[in-house]
Parts: sequence; structure tokens; C-alpha cells
Amino acid sequence: MGPLSRDVWAQRLGAFRASPSAFMAGPEAEDLGRDLLGDLRSEKLSEQTKVSLLALSLEYPAQLWPDASAAEVAATSLLDTLVLLPPRPSALRRPLLLAATTALAVGGALGPTSGASCRLLPLLLGLAAGSDLGRGFVPASEQRPLQATACECLRELESCKPGLLGGSLGLLRGLLGQEGPVQPLSLLLSLALRNTLVLQSRAGAGLGALLTARVSPTGGGPWDWTLVEEGDGRLQPQAPSWPVAEEGEGERSLTAREHSPEEARELRAAVAQLLDTSYLLTPVAQAQLLWLLGWALRGLQGQPPALFKPQLVRLLGTAQLTLLHAVLALKAAFGEALFTAQDETLLLRRLTLAAQHPALPLSTHLFYLHCLLSFPENCPLGPEGEEAAPLLLGPQLCRGLLPSLLHEPMALLARLHLLCLLCAEDEEEEEKGQLPSPGHYLEELLAGLWQRAALEGGPRALATLCFQGSYLVAHCLAGQPTVLTPLIHGLAQLYRARPMLAPHFVDLLDHVDPELREPLKVVLRQEVVSRPGRDEALCWHLQMLARVADGDAQSATLNFLRAAAAHCTSWDLQQGLLQVCRALLRAGVGGGLVDLLQVLARQLEDPDGRDHARLYYILLAHLAGPKLGVALGPSLAAPALASSLVAENQGFVAALMVQEAPALIRLSVGSHEVKGPLPVLQLLPEALEPIYSLELRFRVEGQLYAPLGAVRVPYLCPGRPARPLLLPLQPRRPAPTRLDVHALYTTSTGLTCHVHLPPLFVNFADLFLPFPQPPEGAGLGFFEELWDSCLPEGAESRVWCPLGPQGLEGLVSRHLEPFVVVAQPPTSYYVAIHLPPDSKLLLRLEAALADGVPVALRTDDWAVLPLVGDYLRGLAAAV
Repeated sequence: MGPLSRDVWAQRLGAFRASPSAFMAGPEAEDLGRDLLGDLRSEKLSEQTKVSLLALSLEYPAQLWPDASAAEVAATSLLDTLVLLPPRPSALRRPLLLAATTALAVGGALGPTSGASCRLLPLLLGLAAGSDLGRGFVPASEQRPLQATACECLRELESCKPGLLGGSLGLLRGLLGQEGPVQPLSLLLSLALRNTLVLQSRAGAGLGALLTARVSPTGGGPWDWTLVEEGDGRLQPQAPSWPVAEEGEGERSLTAREHSPEEARELRAAVAQLLDTSYLLTPVAQAQLLWLLGWALRGLQGQPPALFKPQLVRLLGTAQLTLLHAVLALKAAFGEALFTAQDETLLLRRLTLAAQHPALPLSTHLFYLHCLLSFPENCPLGPEGEEAAPLLLGPQLCRGLLPSLLHEPMALLARLHLLCLLCAEDEEEEEKGQLPSPGHYLEELLAGLWQRAALEGGPRALATLCFQGSYLVAHCLAGQPTVLTPLIHGLAQLYRARPMLAPHFVDLLDHVDPELREPLKVVLRQEVVSRPGRDEALCWHLQMLARVADGDAQSATLNFLRAAAAHCTSWDLQQGLLQVCRALLRAGVGGGLVDLLQVLARQLEDPDGRDHARLYYILLAHLAGPKLGVALGPSLAAPALASSLVAENQGFVAALMVQEAPALIRLSVGSHEVKGPLPVLQLLPEALEPIYSLELRFRVEGQLYAPLGAVRVPYLCPGRPARPLLLPLQPRRPAPTRLDVHALYTTSTGLTCHVHLPPLFVNFADLFLPFPQPPEGAGLGFFEELWDSCLPEGAESRVWCPLGPQGLEGLVSRHLEPFVVVAQPPTSYYVAIHLPPDSKLLLRLEAALADGVPVALRTDDWAVLPLVGDYLRGLAAAV
């Protein structure tokens, strides 16, 4: 298939740009990238059309080259197209360079194993150096623009792979002193220098050698990827910001490496060279350069920040916001090491005066206010991160920055924030009767905000601004009762004037600190319950009461609800009334609420409301406090359900039912205790979280054992040793088995959970019980009588029992001591074991050899012979 025409490409590009995801899901998606690369070499398409195709690859590289292999193929094809361009001027060279760089970076193909990467990097470095690549590759008219483009491409690749240009620092530094594009080279060198300073300690490379090495731009050998492999691509972003405390500890420790005198001298020279040319850069580029260099030198031993002093003198009076931001970033990085007290005072005065300029746009005004609120001080007081006004910023200096009701909302809030920080300093003095104290001015401003928000029919924006200001004051001055008390009373008066602002009050209560929330809840509850039940704003009162109702003032709250019930005729009012009942249930209110719920279950007109009230009554009558609180927790139901009762059922049905949960209990088997008429399994429980009313249920497969009873524990706490649990076993045959364990318990949140625990194994030795002790001196006769009684109905056998290093005496004392009837240590032992329900196992251990002992055994149950053999043969290895 031949190349597509211009019209066809225009149609395909239009369809792609209209919806890239839909186009890539269509049948033409697979051919788009291939056709684009192929038609770039077609002579039938104009350069303008090809530039449009390359612009598509720059805008949507992830869609066109979705993986590393596709990106590698695309970059190779783009480089081939670049090389094949004729030596005359062309508009395709720069887009081709950018497209190849973008494909490798976005597709994740950039690396030492990529052939396209090994071709592109020397090419870009040679173009950035202005070298003659042969055959008239770069016409003279395009050399400078292409050189700038190559620098931008290298900067992008260095950002993706930090340390990529570490070995080219000397070359880039030499290029900066020659004729060429100063801004791209400066930004490229500063970024490469910053990344190399971070990564060089990992690779162990000498910085001085990197800064002075004059490598060939096209290079004859392989590219050095050492620093890239050390960096793993994990470095801070390059956007100027402060405070720099956000940097990671790992990167900060890397920059603390001490350099040799030669390295320090070369580094100072490189930084000074960059700073000397910075005045030729645009303001945005200067800010980027200053931030990169400041970040690189921060924490370096032997590198005084005085290198920035000439630039600081030049920039202290700048009118460019980006440069002012860079100056403040330097101040945050170096503090008093670079900025004197006079510099700090000058900056503060300039910010305060600039913020008061009447012709400032709103965004610029907010920027200056933000700089004042986040001003990096030389010697701040208080703990790190604490919000406070700068020490040198007093009420006299901020006289023109006090908020007014005439300001724009965002400007008013920013100025109010500054006023709150001034109030936090407890500067309550009035200066010669001319300037009121910040606290007095704050009270007047809040009164004005409340007055405007209370206007009947006023715009909602005024109410929103009022609550934003109230929250800001509460956040900044939470520890000052002299401010919070009038704030609470002012908000209560606002609610009295406009109950329809109840949603704003609820939102405020959800976000403020307890110092304001609790007293405000009390005042608002008093405002609500003091209103008659038939008020037109009843829906707002119920919404507010649902948020502020608790166990206090139960009588007044219930009286209000009884009076309001007669006027709740619509579905929404009934739901609001029930929401208040729900809040009282969760708060533990019982007595009078029972009667109210019974009345509501009979009198509410809506059947959904009646069912809801009846459900609450049943829950209150049958559930304890903790369980009731969990059942009435936040509902997870979708709000689209038609019935609120169904929705709420879905919300707490999990709390009322037994749920399957992850295992919060570990259960193990302890040592075997030989006592009692039945074998007893000793269980050792361990809880991972506090659990209550634990019940362990056991099930034995088959009919070998009788059903086992449950074991109950009232409380288990993690980290506290629990008392061993005893599980009596009732075997119908003396055989080992496996117990399936099922646990049922209650969590601290009130949920009832069940879980299947790992099975427990009952070993053959766990069933051993001793015979009654014979009279003293009758041991041998007692054993011989048992020995003779086993035949002829029983069985007799001989087993070889290996002995470990403990010998026969140690083996018997560890495993068979409770069952020994006659002992003649260390040569012979007669052992009698009772196997439930009614079997005997008799052992004669005598004439022990070095590696084992022959054991003669008799039993009246021949089925246990294989079990006895396995048990005796495993004794030597048992711990």
C-alpha cells in the first residue's frame, strides 16, 4: 500500500484528535504508527503535512508507541529519516529530534541496551556542541536553532535518567563559554550538575575529573551509564519550591559528601560561571537555574552560599514574580548563611508594600500574601512546621494589609489568615490610640461577616465566605478562649437569624477542632430545642439536631421531638425526625426515647417512617449499648434505593449478623498433662487484637471420637499471656486424629465474627493415661499380672527403639516417666499405659545397647501395634 494522501491524513488526524481512546480501539489503530513512520519519507507529502504528523507523535507518544519495543522501532525509524534528509534547510530536523527523544523517554526504551539510545545520545551531544557531523548534516541557517533543540532534548533525557550526562559535565561547561544558545546550555549544565552531585557518592566518581574532562561530543566508545544505574531515576522534581524540608533524607545525606580542594575549586568555578551568565536568561529560566544551583549546593561542605550574593543584590528589587519566588527559595535553603537581618527586613517591607498596590491583579496580590504567610525566616521561633507570622511583621507594618469586607473573597481570606497569625502573637496593645489591636479588629470583621450572612435572601456566597472565615479563625486561634467565645456566640446568633444555613453549620462542626466543636454543639442544641415545633424551618432544625444531639439535655431534646412529631407530615420531615432518634440511640439515650419511638411507630403517616421507628424500638429493646452503636453506624447502602428502611438495613445488617473475618487468633497445643480419667488437650490461645466472648468449637472427622464440647473465654488481649484452655477428649478408639477448629467471637467494635482456624492434631501420645498406682512393693507383681492378662486375646510383639545421645534413662524420664511401674535404672524399665476408652499397652525395656534397646510389648488391642511401633521409633528424634 502506497503513502496516504494529504486529505486522507487530515481525516485520520481529525478522527484521532477528536477521541484518541476511541480511535485506538478501532481497526485502524495498529496501522497508524506504522503509516506515520513510513509516510515521513514519502516525497508526495509536503513538509507541512509531515510536521503535522510529527506533532501528533509529540502529543500522543504513549498511544502511538505503547511499549519499549515499539518505542525502540519508532526512534530508530525517526533517526533514519533524520539522516536521510537532504543537506538543504528543512523544517523537519527539529521535530524529528524531538519525536525520537520523546519516543525513547515515554516508551521506557532509553537505556544501555537500546540501539536507538546509543545513536541518539552522541548525535544530540554533537549538535549541542555545534560540531560538524559531516556531509552537511546541519545547514548554517539551522545550526543555532538545532543546537538549542538538542540541549532541550538532552535536558529531557537527563530528567528521565538522572546522571545520564555526568560524564559530559566538562564538555558542557566548555560550551557555555563559547558562542551558542546560552539559556539552553545553562539550564542543561545546571541540571546535570545538580544530578551528578547527588549521585556521585554512590558511584564513587571524582567530581573534579567530571568537571574538567573534555570528552569528544560524538564519542568513540560506549556511553557511560554508571551514574544512571546508581540513581535508579529517583530524584526530586525540578519545580522551584520552598521550604526545602520536603526533600528526602536519602538525597540530603548524599549532598553532604565532602569534596577535595581541587573538586571544591572546580565546583565553585562552574557555579560562578553559570551565575555570571544568568542575567542573559529569561525570568523563568533564571528562577529554574537559581533553584537548581541552590538545591545542589545546600549542605555541601566547603561551598559557601556567598556565591549567590551578587545575584541576590541584583534580584532583591526584582519585579518578576518568578525571580522573587526563587529568592525566597534561596532564603529557605540557606537562611542567615546568605541573608542578613537587613535583607530579611527589606524583603518583608517590599512584600507588604507590594501587596498593598491598588493596581495589582488578584492573582499577583494573592501571591504576595502567600509569600508573607509562608515567609522563610532566618531564625524562626517555635517547633518546625508551626504556623506563625514572621517576627519582624508587626501590626504597624501590616496596617495596610488588614482585611476589609470590600475585598475580593480570596483576598479577604488571605488577609484574614495574616490577621489571625498576628492575633496569635497576643499583641493586644493599641499604639497611641491610633491603631486598634489585631484582636479587636478581628472581632469587628467577624461581626461584619455574620451580619452580611444573616441578611434574609442574601446570596449564598456571603454565607460561604462567612463560614470559611470562621473556620480559618478557629483553625489558627484554637487555643485562645478570648477569641473562641465570641466566635461561638456569633455563630449561634447567625443560626438564630437564618436556620437555613444548617448545612454550613454541620460542615463546620465536622472540620473544626474539639475546642470549638463541643461548646458550639451545646449552644446550637440550645438554640434548636428552644424553638417551637411548628417553626417553618423545622427541617433545618431537625438536620442540625441530628448532628448536635447527644446524651446531654435529654429531656429538652425529647420534648422538642414530641412537639415536632405532630407537624412532621411529609416524608422528608419524618426522615429528619428519625435521624435525630438515631443520633440519640447512638448516644445511649434510653428512657423517654422508648415511649417516643412507640408513638412514632403508631402515628406516622408514611409506612416507611412507621417501619423505621418500629425497627429502632426493637433495636433499643434487644441490643446492648456497644452492639447498638455498631448497628447504627454509618450506612454503606446506595442512596438510590427507594426505601430508606431498606437502605439502612443494608447499612447495619452486617453488624447484626455473624460475619466471616480474618483470623485474629492463633491456637497451639501445649504440653501433654497426664491426669484424670480422660486425656486432656491443653490449648494455648493468642489474640492479635482484643476480642470478647470467644467460643472455640471442635469437630472430629469420622466416629473415632465422641463429639467434643465448646471452650469459652470471656476476653483475650494481645501481649497478655492467656490461661491455658483444657479440652477433654473422648476417644472411642485409641487412635490419633485431626480436629477442625471454628472460632466465634466479638470484636471491640461490637461485630460478631466467625473464622476457621488451622486444624489441631491429636497425637497417639496425647491419649496416654497411667494405671492406678499399685501398693508400695507390689509393682513387679502388679505389672506381671497385667502382662499375663493380655494373652491369649491380645497381641505380643517386639520393636527396636533407637536411642539418642540421652540414653535409655534420659529417654524414659522425658517420655515415659508417668507410666513406669517398675524401674531398675539404668538397665530395665517396665511401663504400663492405659489407652482410652479401655485398652492396655505394656512395655519391657531392658538390656539396652549402645544404639538402641529392644522393646517387648503386649496389648489387648492388636490395632494399636502399628501406632506403638511408629511412636517408639520416633522417640529418639523427639525433642
